[in-house]
Formats: sequence, C-alpha cells, structure tokens
Amino acid sequence: MRLRRKLAALAAGILATAGLSVAAFPAAAAPAGCSVKYNVTGQWQGGFQGDVAITNLGDPLSGWTLEFDFPAAGQAVTNGWSADWSQSGAHVTARNLAWNGGVAAGGTVSIGFVGKWSGANPVPTAFKVNGVTCGGGTSPSPSPSPSGSPSPSPSPSPSPSPQPGGAAPALRVSGNKLVTSAGRTYRLLGVNRSSGEFACVQGKGVWDGGPVDQASIDAMKTWNIHVVRIPLNEECWLGTSGVPAGGPSAATYQQAVKSYVNLLVASGITPIVEMHWSYGQYTGPATACSDAAATCQKPMPDAKYAPTFWTQVANTFKGDNAVVFDLFNEPYPDAANNWTDATAAWTCLRDGGTCTGIGYEVAGMQDLVDAVRATGATNVIMSAGLTWTNDMSQWLTYQPNDPTGNLMAAWHTYNFNGCVDVTCWNNTIGTLAAKVPVVAGEIGQNTCGHDYIDRVMNWADANGVGYLAWTWNPWGGCDSSGNILITDWNGTPTKTFGEGFRAHLLAQNPYA
Repeated sequence: MRLRRKLAALAAGILATAGLSVAAFPAAAAPAGCSVKYNVTGQWQGGFQGDVAITNLGDPLSGWTLEFDFPAAGQAVTNGWSADWSQSGAHVTARNLAWNGGVAAGGTVSIGFVGKWSGANPVPTAFKVNGVTCGGGTSPSPSPSPSGSPSPSPSPSPSPSPQPGGAAPALRVSGNKLVTSAGRTYRLLGVNRSSGEFACVQGKGVWDGGPVDQASIDAMKTWNIHVVRIPLNEECWLGTSGVPAGGPSAATYQQAVKSYVNLLVASGITPIVEMHWSYGQYTGPATACSDAAATCQKPMPDAKYAPTFWTQVANTFKGDNAVVFDLFNEPYPDAANNWTDATAAWTCLRDGGTCTGIGYEVAGMQDLVDAVRATGATNVIMSAGLTWTNDMSQWLTYQPNDPTGNLMAAWHTYNFNGCVDVTCWNNTIGTLAAKVPVVAGEIGQNTCGHDYIDRVMNWADANGVGYLAWTWNPWGGCDSSGNILITDWNGTPTKTFGEGFRAHLLAQNPYA
C-alpha cells in the first residue's frame, strides 16, 4: 500500500528486580525448593509490562502452576505469553504450556505479561509454585511519568517469546509452516513501520524524525507485536543519483537500517526488510508517479539496480535467520498491460525481462531470489503475487525456484481490493496456505473502523496465516485513508482502527 512517514514509539521503563527466596516443594513436586523473580520491565500511565522467572531448585518438574496476588485493586493482567494466564479478583494464575512444562533441576522458565494499574502499581510479595510458597522479596516498581509518557529503558525488555536471551527466533520453512530452528510453528503477527522507503528521497533523513530506539520497540511490545516490516528505498540503500543532495549517504542509510534490524532482533521482534520504492520510469495505467527515481511504487523491480540491492542486503544479514526478506512490495504488471494477458503478467512477475507496458527492463522474482541465494544467505524469503499482491490465484504455478526451500507467499488485503470475502480467501489464499506459509504483509481498510481487518484476522487465525497491519505511524489519527494505528509514539491506539487491531493482537500467540 502507499506509504507515508515516521516510526514506532515509546513505552517502557525501569527495571525493578524482585528479590528471591526459597521454600520447600512437597515431595511429589520438587523436594529441595524453588525461587521466583518478578520484574517490572516497563511502566507507563495505566499500564506496565512484567516478567516472572521461576527457578526449580529440586527434582525435575513435568508441569508447574504459578500463583500470586496483586496487592492493589486496580492491577490486572491483560495479556500474557509463555503460560496460560488467568485472574480472579486479585489472584493470578499462570500454568505451563505444552512446550515449557518440563523444568530440569536447577533450570529456569521465564514467562511474561502486559498489565494495567490504577492508583498504584506495587509488586507482589508472595508466590506459590505447585501449591507451595516460594516467597520472594521485591524492590519497588517504577513510578509513572507525570505526563503519562514512559521512562526510557536502560536495557532491552524481555521478549514475549521463549527464545534464549529474548532474541527473535531463527526461522525456516517446513512444509506449509514457518518454524523456528527448534521446529516450533511461528506465525508472523505484527505491524508495518513506514518511512524508510520515502524519507530519504524527501530530504527527511532515514526515519522522518521518528524514534528507532529501545523505547519505541518496547511500545510495540505492549501491543504484543512480534514482527515489524520495514519498507526500504532501493536507491537510498545503493546511494544512486536518484537520492537528492539533502538525503542520507548510502553508508548512513545502510547503517541506520542495520542498527534498527539488529535492535529488533535483540528485543525479540522479527524484522522483515522489504524493497518498497525502486528505480524505473513508468507512465502506464495506475501510474503512481512519472519519475524514474525511487519516489513511488513502481509496477515491478528494475533489472538495473534491484539485483544489486538484494545482493547487498543479503550479504548484510546473512547468518542471521531471524531476519526475513520481502522481495518487492506490490507488483502490478497486470495493470501495466491493462489486464489483457494474465499469463504474460504472471510470467513477467517470475521471469522479468521486457514486460508489456513497462518501459524499463524488469527484474523478476526469480532474479531476486537468485541474487539472495548467490550470497549464501538462507534467510526466509517472501514473494508477492499480482494486482498489488492481492491476486495470489496462480502463485503456486509461477513461484520462483528457491534451492533452500525457504520461500513463503506475501499477500496484501484491504477492503477496496478484489479478493475481500471468505469465499475468495478460501478458494485462493486457503488453497495456497495448504502448500506454503502465507503472511498478509499488509492489512487495512479505508475507514476508521476495524470491521474488515477483524474478518481478515479471524479467517487468518483459523487458517494459520500471519498478518501485519498498516501502519505504526502517528499521522494525525484517523483520516480519509484509514490504516493509521497510533496517535503518538507512546503507542496510543487510534479510534477505532488501532483499538480494534491492538485488542485482537493482544489475544494472539505466534507460537500457537
């Protein structure tokens, strides 16, 4: 979809580490004891994020249940991960999931949650595991900022994922699923963070003034965001003549992208790097601009620069399979030939070359896959369909060959597209998802509501398809185009589009 400006936002605060005490388990559980550490990893007005580490000091456990009481009436868990969370009154219960019930002697299991509070947010002072008190003294929780803005975090917050160290998982394709290196199914659920595709060619630096720091990532995590798609500009990355004198150098742009991607990975969020705006003069149907420079969405990648772009991006991130590559945003060679020859359009998408209606030599998806794999990179690759990647009807027939098998399908869906109902989704996207992993790299609607994306997400949840909303940028709240998730960099959701997406995402588990 067309892109605009700015990035993610603040919301996370001060580490408050709970003290630790030991108590005996009953003989049937863990005779030598346990310990619990409760941390408030970020706090803002009315909300906070926390994690709990349970250490088994006794015999191996095959299952566990953690219990504690919130001291204040206004405290509650609103969403949790790595455990089955529930709350009755002030009493909170977290039970192990199928994958983390076994805890070896001396082993630790970490779980986390997003909560709310009013009045005060004191930390709990007593914990039970399998019915036995583990105790645990705690240090005070951080005070909220008087303005309601979060305090900056001195260190990365734990990720809502079970990956060691909190980093985003390395990914690969297995059949029609995206899985971690350990073989666990992983669904791409998150948002787009626009501006890297346009700010550089508009004299606005790389990120259009929006933050790309730890606080901005922590704000995303309060929404349970696990994936961030980062649209990029081909010419800004390469430093070609299409970048104006006031734009960043190639070295500056590349370093900014690399730093942001690495910070996302370290924080437990999967980054998708994507080529969005590219070189090539196009003046045919559905023209976004007549400029040869990378100042708008073109119908196809260009053979002049696109393979070099992907060679350099792949060399930058190869060896880190937590990073996903999205080859090209929204191809529309079918519009370029006035929808007169679907076979020719699908062939153009895959093979490139001379394509009807496009005045520059085209790089097809096969060219770009080849460029990536020639570097030795084995990162998962997303490859699009036709009609701004809303038409996926012949994706399986015309998919590029990937010798690593790490190829998945990229679909976009908005309420003004052609494939907008369950019948079409079942017949096309569902058929595709039965063969390869599918992610809706952009979802949205041109109203301020969330009725359409609700239908998309409910269907996707039932069919194992991931989705990323457009867009995590505070562009003045809801407008005539919709699709704006936040009103500020603190992650305050827009009414009602952002509110609806946030509520739905908070109930999801990418590992489910």
